[in-house]
Amino acid sequence: MNMRERRTIPFDFDIGNAIQEVVIPTENPIFRTTVSPSDASLVIRYTVLLNNAWFDAIAPYHPTAVGMASRLGRRPASGHVTNRQRNIAIMYASYRVLNSQLPQFRAQWRDMMTSTGVDPDNNSRDLTTPAGIGNAAGEAVIASRLHDGMNQLGDMGGRRYNRQPYADYLGYKPVNTADTIHDPSRWQPNVVTRGNGVFRIQKFVTPQFSVTRPYSYDDPRQFRVPPPVNSDARHNPAGYKRQADEILRASASLTDYQKMLAENFNDKFWALPPSYRHIAAVNNYDLDQFVFIDALSNVAPFDAGIAAWHYKLHYDSVRPFTAIRYLYGNQDVTAWGGPGQGTVTDIKGNEWRSYLETADHPEYPSTSAAYCGAVAQAIRRFTGSDALGLSIRVATGSSLVEPGITPKADTTLGPWETLTEWEQACGLSRLLGGVHFRSAIKAGRELGKQVGDRAYEFVKAHIDGTAPPPPDC
Repeated sequence: MNMRERRTIPFDFDIGNAIQEVVIPTENPIFRTTVSPSDASLVIRYTVLLNNAWFDAIAPYHPTAVGMASRLGRRPASGHVTNRQRNIAIMYASYRVLNSQLPQFRAQWRDMMTSTGVDPDNNSRDLTTPAGIGNAAGEAVIASRLHDGMNQLGDMGGRRYNRQPYADYLGYKPVNTADTIHDPSRWQPNVVTRGNGVFRIQKFVTPQFSVTRPYSYDDPRQFRVPPPVNSDARHNPAGYKRQADEILRASASLTDYQKMLAENFNDKFWALPPSYRHIAAVNNYDLDQFVFIDALSNVAPFDAGIAAWHYKLHYDSVRPFTAIRYLYGNQDVTAWGGPGQGTVTDIKGNEWRSYLETADHPEYPSTSAAYCGAVAQAIRRFTGSDALGLSIRVATGSSLVEPGITPKADTTLGPWETLTEWEQACGLSRLLGGVHFRSAIKAGRELGKQVGDRAYEFVKAHIDGTAPPPPDC
């Protein structure tokens, strides 16, 4: 569907779910045009603000819940609360946040509203109405996050002109260049291309995510993440080579299933939602419960990502592609030879590439493993169970890395009967994809679990109504 085309299927405000039926189908393809699905810090930034707005929009209609960024009272003071009220509030809250995050798509956000018969020009802040509550909730979320450290406006450091949203203002400089390895233990920017003759040198994406304000804790340093000892080429050369060789062995033995597992968890728009939305569907959650588990499952990885970014910046650790090229140079290695090439025995070490494109930030700890660990732990606390029962169907030839080739037949990922199995598969996918060493996966997962507990306590306090008001309320 063209972004400007209007929906032809009417939305039922009385029994529907505006998030699943209207907002997500509109914003997801647009978000994908602005960032890569593997850009962990930016993807979770987009989604957590939307989820925060949904939570704050329905909180006034819940018996106890209070907003994370707002205090909008309890509505109605007496009488029946309907799904229609909640859905209208959700639409307006979404509209405000989407226009703030990606104002260049104002026309598409406007079409999203009018497609359901909702007036995008209703700017009411009347808290006795769903539109007023939604507008107020969205504006509160925007205000709470415009200067949270992420540099959404591109004005950090006092920049007034030609602002660059989400630009680094910490002044990060890599030790290595794309052409020269000065320290084989440290991160090296990769050279990436889309096969169109244009080559780009990576730059550490949003290092300021490491100092962005979390929801559920004060300082990422309270979570201990030990240094990556096997990535120290000078003091532990045997460990350095051992973990690089493990990546090579995985690369050489990739199956269709493993390739699609890696691709599935690499897409941050897609990797996390099936877990908690499957649980919501299986348990027949109402709209309030759906919003609560959705918000929890975004706050948890957002906060885990901030902590992971703090330690990525601190350790500035080497990625597998650098280690393999440093160790093997012009020597032949056995590995995956590139799209459609299968396993080859004569690829040079300095020509090796990971199955997945290496993300543009240091390696340790794994943010993907931290995200999955945080979501799994937060959901366990929310549901009181480790049960999941999720599987994902993958169509023949649907690979983005090897389109039309992989998988050779329709494939089922999973089934993951438990959240534990799911988060283990998430972590393993990063090793199979060639972008993380095992130690980074372990560290990320353990960090994620710690943050998942904090996120659960934070969101639960807002559901119960026991959380203190936000600073500006």
